[in-house]
Amino acid sequence: MERTNHISGDVPRGLADVVVPGPQDAAVREEVSRRRTFAIISHPDAGKTTLTEKLLLYAGQIDVAGTVRGRKTQRAVASDWMELERERGISISSTALSFSYRGHVVNLLDTPGHQDFSEDTYRTLAAADSAVMVIDAAKGIETQTKKLFRVCAIRGIPILTFINKMDRLGRDPMSLLSEVEQILGIDAIPMNWPLGLGEEFRGVYDRGRQMALLFRPTEHGSVQVPMEELDLTAALDGGSAVTAQRVRQELELLDGAGVPFDRDRFLAGRMTPVFFGSAMTNFGVGLFLDSFLELAPPPGLRRSDQGLVPPDRQWFAGQVFKIQANLNPRHRDRVAFVRVCCGRFDPEADLTLARTGTKVRIKGSHRLFAREREAMEEAYPGDIIGLANTGGLRLGDTICEGPPFHFEALPQFSPECFATARCPDTKRRKQFTDGLEQLANEGVVQVFSTREAVREPILAAVGELQFDVVKFRLESEYGVRAEITPLPFRAGAWVAASADLVAVEGLARNIKVAFDHLGRAVVLAEDAFSIRYLQKKEPSLDLRPFTDNLFAPTA
Repeated sequence: MERTNHISGDVPRGLADVVVPGPQDAAVREEVSRRRTFAIISHPDAGKTTLTEKLLLYAGQIDVAGTVRGRKTQRAVASDWMELERERGISISSTALSFSYRGHVVNLLDTPGHQDFSEDTYRTLAAADSAVMVIDAAKGIETQTKKLFRVCAIRGIPILTFINKMDRLGRDPMSLLSEVEQILGIDAIPMNWPLGLGEEFRGVYDRGRQMALLFRPTEHGSVQVPMEELDLTAALDGGSAVTAQRVRQELELLDGAGVPFDRDRFLAGRMTPVFFGSAMTNFGVGLFLDSFLELAPPPGLRRSDQGLVPPDRQWFAGQVFKIQANLNPRHRDRVAFVRVCCGRFDPEADLTLARTGTKVRIKGSHRLFAREREAMEEAYPGDIIGLANTGGLRLGDTICEGPPFHFEALPQFSPECFATARCPDTKRRKQFTDGLEQLANEGVVQVFSTREAVREPILAAVGELQFDVVKFRLESEYGVRAEITPLPFRAGAWVAASADLVAVEGLARNIKVAFDHLGRAVVLAEDAFSIRYLQKKEPSLDLRPFTDNLFAPTA
């Protein structure tokens, strides 16, 4: 199978648009209709993790909601399970949270918002059927939001929008809608409308039901808020005259000049339904969750080198999109997160790893809820299963019943930060090496070596914060202190052809040759210009970008 980087907008060569023929299963089809699998995306501090927590609260999965940056007496948020996440108040690693709600099975994927952890977020989006985009009402569309939106647009993932923090001083709702349309290039259709702004925000008007919903605050938003349904006139009578007049004028404008919601355009990624609310106070969260179940699509066709694979295919197939070690710190466990793409998963079934053609032995399969897990004996398309202690699986792998095939490759990214890692305690060298190998397998960093006498591994990452994660996890999970020293490189490329690598380093200033764990060569340089210069001076190297899946470590 020939693969290319689909983040760039290219469709991987060899992926056909014909539906793969084969027997289908009516029982699987019924289970598919109950599934909703989605990722939550946003710029840092827009309230993504808080919204995640409140969705769990309204789904009945937790009794009292925690906070992202809470006091020691408060619960930590369920989705941020890593200690470093709780210390810094940010999401570092994607988390799978599976639960049942109103006859549906909901698989929620909470993703990191910080750009330094984009790789984890982009890989997780490959497992989602839809996305919820959280926007800060005061800040509007921010840098990381635009990047993540483009990834969703390339993959054709439909997006629902939740404009958060309406209880704080923020932007005018009409200007926020206009910004979504202008910057993201899609129609933004408000499904509800805020009744009051900032401190006056007391409810929303449900445009579909033509009903106002007023909320009564609870302490710290820790439990579901009481809600009162009224007609618009009665709801506005309790507020200021200025607010009432503005809301009426805005609703008249939306009804008269607004574009109606079109489900087909939404599913095609050309329209986003917009909801207003406050995750911190729980205003509008329940309404959003109920609307999400109605609007979000169930699992659909998935691309492969054999064609489009329908979810109700009789044979099982799934794709590994995340690997995580030490979810349980008491055991040196390793869990592969697998998105079920078609068929019914049975741990006793005869499964094949498509990359090698070898059989896969399932030692334990689990339903995941952040760090917590429970045994899972069956799963259906859209479900996320955790396969324990599967050392042979890599990111992007396809496992399947029947003749092997490959699902569309996961995205690869060009690292822009490089550093050497050193273990000052020679007695802990084995633990240091094992820990780095595991972190590389998870995709936290890429690890390279040189052929110099002193072989300190070279770490490659998209952002510098990934190096902080490496240091923290080596110490907390493997008991090893690491010294990480930045290198002056900002670009690199795979060497696709055999060449005199000894002479390469003398062809340009500050060029370093290194090797991955399979012995494949890369060149590191100060900038992308140096890489282009090197390719022009020595075309026999046949340099390929880091984003080329043919040469990436997971290939």
